[in-house]
Formats: sequence, structure tokens, C-alpha cells
Amino acid sequence: MLKKLLHSVREYKLATILSPFLMIGEVAMEVTIPTVMEKLVDNGITPGNMTVVWQQGLLLALCALCSLAFGVGSAVLASYAATGFSRNLRHDMYHRVQTFDFSNIDKFSTSSIVTRLTTDVANIQMGFQMCIRMAIRCPMMLILATINAYRISPRLCIVYCVVLPLLACGLLVLIRMVHKIFTRVFKTYDKLNNVVQENVHGIRVVKSFVREDLESRKFTDVSGSIYKDFVRAERIMAFNSPLMQFAVYTCLIVISFLGANLVVASGNNAAMGLTTGGLNAMFTYTTQILSSLMMLSMVFVMLTMARAPMQRCYEILTEEPALHNPEHPVEEVADGSVDFDNVSFRYSKDAPRNALERVNLHIDSGMTVGILGGTGSSKSTLVQLIPRLYDATEGSVKVGGRDVREYDIHALRDSVSMVLQKNVLFSGTIKENLRWGNEQATDEEMVHACKLACADEFIQGFPDGYDTYIEQGGSNVSGGQKQRLCIARALLKKPKILILDDSTSAVDTHTDAMIRKAFREEIPDTTKIIIAQRVASVEDADLILVMNDGRIVASGNHAELMNSSDIYREIYTSQTKGGEE
Repeated sequence: MLKKLLHSVREYKLATILSPFLMIGEVAMEVTIPTVMEKLVDNGITPGNMTVVWQQGLLLALCALCSLAFGVGSAVLASYAATGFSRNLRHDMYHRVQTFDFSNIDKFSTSSIVTRLTTDVANIQMGFQMCIRMAIRCPMMLILATINAYRISPRLCIVYCVVLPLLACGLLVLIRMVHKIFTRVFKTYDKLNNVVQENVHGIRVVKSFVREDLESRKFTDVSGSIYKDFVRAERIMAFNSPLMQFAVYTCLIVISFLGANLVVASGNNAAMGLTTGGLNAMFTYTTQILSSLMMLSMVFVMLTMARAPMQRCYEILTEEPALHNPEHPVEEVADGSVDFDNVSFRYSKDAPRNALERVNLHIDSGMTVGILGGTGSSKSTLVQLIPRLYDATEGSVKVGGRDVREYDIHALRDSVSMVLQKNVLFSGTIKENLRWGNEQATDEEMVHACKLACADEFIQGFPDGYDTYIEQGGSNVSGGQKQRLCIARALLKKPKILILDDSTSAVDTHTDAMIRKAFREEIPDTTKIIIAQRVASVEDADLILVMNDGRIVASGNHAELMNSSDIYREIYTSQTKGGEE
């Protein structure tokens, strides 16, 4: 896992390596300062030797300046490396998400992906910065300070052997207790993001049903859960400070008592035991040892907090797309013919039953095919297999006489334009949205596509025309206008197969008829598959499919189905009578 995540360091590798080295330099200077002070006191101040005082004083100032320079350099490089690492990690995760297929997206909720790209990466960044600085500083300080303290007085170091293990055990217990809480918190963040996303996305529905209070309660509940978990964690970690203070003060008291006795007994002679300068250095080393241990515990806490986010980000980076290109893919689709050969499909292995069951179908290139059926009859599922948004569980789907699994995925999808049931417009001008279909499209081509989709008229009615800015999600255009813009966008691809998944439901019947007329006259060679709820939208199709419960229960043209299909006849009669009334 670490190897995979650290791959995102890349161009920040040098800064990542240099920062710990500078930190080691800072630690070395900090550990040297008490030794210099010991010599200053014992060899300079006590005997009144001003030469030694000046020499050791200048050396002390030099060590302090070097420590400052090393510390600043390490901090700057660590910040640079950590922010760069987090940027690359977000980029790598986002790029990975772009390769996901629908089945992969179904596995991870949208809110979970957002949390992983934001909150989780932020925690990993903090943990990474902590690792290349504090995780180096603390052990080095602990080791070097202990060595120097042992050099001054091995007898006093026995105090560390008693206090340090007790402190370490206490800190480990605290860390284990908070780890479970932090793991739970990040899952709750997913729920929080989901509540916010749903509320903002469906704000018009919320307000129309006057359910603001309900949404506020949902947010409060999830937010309160995060608050309670963090309070529990902070209560546990609150014991860190008194535990640390107990260890520090215990060591200082014991060392003060024993050290003073040793200084008196030795007559302030280093050869006989301990000097005043040595005792002063011992106090400093004691503080350094215990503070480094406390900082080390904080490092463990941060790494504990980062552990769950690291696992979650690793899941994104290692998630394999469900669909792959073959070894030698076909790069060009011959024509718009479509064949379903005994096709069955289910969305996941755990699904209770197939969404499609033994579908057999042949569509000639250039045909207009209509698909009717009730809600849940798997109409959308059927057409989503054509551009290989999903793979058939059993059987094969062929386009242009070749199995879709033989094609390069990009080449296949470039030949199949699909206006999804829930198509969206992106923030930007109308031109920018249309060029999603063809980046190189000219103004004339865009106008022509919009005329075919009956969109040009209302676009020209905007003050800025084709430069009109579309708000996020297309909130400043009507549902019918959005659908027509999406159809125009699909037409710009000049596809061999055009699929409209209930994409004219928000337009009036007259506009619907004009769009279909334009299709017949302008793109006769393009295979057109139209999913609709209105019989009028597919009445003039070359082939009409009637679906029920994942099966094609009837097929033929309008006249044939009126004679042979009770379901089609019932739908037609009910809609016709409704129109007459």
C-alpha cells in the first residue's frame, strides 16, 4: 500500500529526502547545545575563565543559528513536498476515477469518492509531513539525547529505564483506543457528504415539499455523530498531557535530588562523579528525551488518523476497471448494425436475478428502432450494452458485425452517441457544451446540429446566443431545452448509432415529431434507437420492441404490433383515448 501511495511523490522526491537530512542537522545542533553549556559552566563561569566563556558563548550562538537554519529549511521543504504529494495523489485518484466504468462507479458512492479526494487526502498530507519531519526528529532526538545523558552520568540514566517504558505503554494504550474511533469517523464523513450532495442537488424538490427541517435534522444527526466521535477521541487523548507531565516532573525531581547529591559528593569534579554543568545538561537532556517521546506519540496519533484514509485512497488507486481493451482491438466500426445473441445481464454477482434474460435481436444499419415498456423493464439496460457501458453476463452483443469486446472502447463509443436518461450540461457556454460532441466542430456544424435537434430557435432567443453561459447542471435552462442541447451534442459526433434514452420526454409532441423528421431526412444512414414512453414517439419506427421484465415480448412495426401484441395495443389505446379526452 505504501509503495503505491508513495508513487505520487514523483518530482517532490528530492525535497522529501532533503527535509529529513536537514532535520537530523537540527537535532544534532540541539543535542550539542547542552554539551556546550556544560563546558561553559564548568570550564568558564565556575573558574571565572573569560576566554572559555567567550569561546563557548560564540560556539553556543553558532549552534543555535545552525539549528534555526536547519529547522527552517526542513520545515519549508517538508511543506513543499507534502503539498506536492497531496496534489499528485489527488490527480492520480481523479485520473483513476476517470477510467472507471459504471460498475466501478456503482461500487463507490459519489459522496465516498468526494470524501477520499478531499478529507482523506488532507489527512494523508498531514501524516506525510509529520513522517518526513517529526518521525525523523523524535527517534533521533531520543537516541542522541539518551547517549549524551549516559555519557554525563550512567547512574542517573537508570531513571529513564524506569519512567520511559511506563510512559510508552501508556501512550500505546491511548493510541489503540483512538484508532477505532478515527476509522469510524471517516466512514461517517461519507454519509455527511452524501447528505449535503443530495440536499444541494435536489434543493428545488426540498423547497417545493417544504422539507428543509427534515434535511436540517439529517445533517445535524450525521454532523452530531462526527462531533461525538471526535469528543470521545479528544477525551482519551486528553490523558496524554497529564501522563507526559507526570513523567517529566518525576524525572526532574528524581534527577534533581540524586544529581545534587552526586555534585556535592564529587565536589563539583567530573572525574569524581557529576558537575554543576553536567547536572544542568542532564535537565536539558531529560526534557529533550521526554518531549521527543511525547512528540513521537503524537506522530503515532497522526499516523493512526491517516491509516484509514490511506487504505481508502489505496482502494481507489488499485480498483481495476471492469472493462478492458482486447490485446489487438478493432479501431473502426464498419456500420451501425446491432445484434444481440442470447444476451443475459445482471449488474453484479450478488444481484438476485438477471436484468436482461436471453435477448435475441437484429437491427440493420440505418434502421429506426423504438423501444417501449413499463418502468423497470430494462429498456435502458439493453441500450447501455451497445456502447459497452456494461458487458453482457451471457451471450454477445455485436456492432458492425463484430463483438463489442473486440473493439477499442474509445473507438466504439465514438461511433455510438448516447443521450442518457439523466444527461447533464456542464458549467460553461452553450458552445463549450456542444463541443463535448466534437472539439473541432465549427460554428456552422453546431448550428446545423442544433437545428436538427430543434434547439437553434431558443438559443438564438438568448441575448448571448451560443455564448450563453450554462449554470452548473443546466439550472438556467428548462428540461426540454436541456434535452435538445444534449441531442445536438450527440449529433455533433456524427455517430453510426444514435441512442435516445427517453430523451424527448420533456418536449412537446410537435417538437418531438420535428426532431424525428429531421433524423429521417438528415441522417438516414445512422441507426437510431429511441426509448420512449409515448407511442407517438416511435409509431413511425421501422422496428418497435416491447419489453417487459427484462425480455423482448413483442417486436415489429406499428401495424404488426397492433395485431399481434396485447401490451402494445393496450398502451396505444390508453394513450390515444387519453389524448382524445
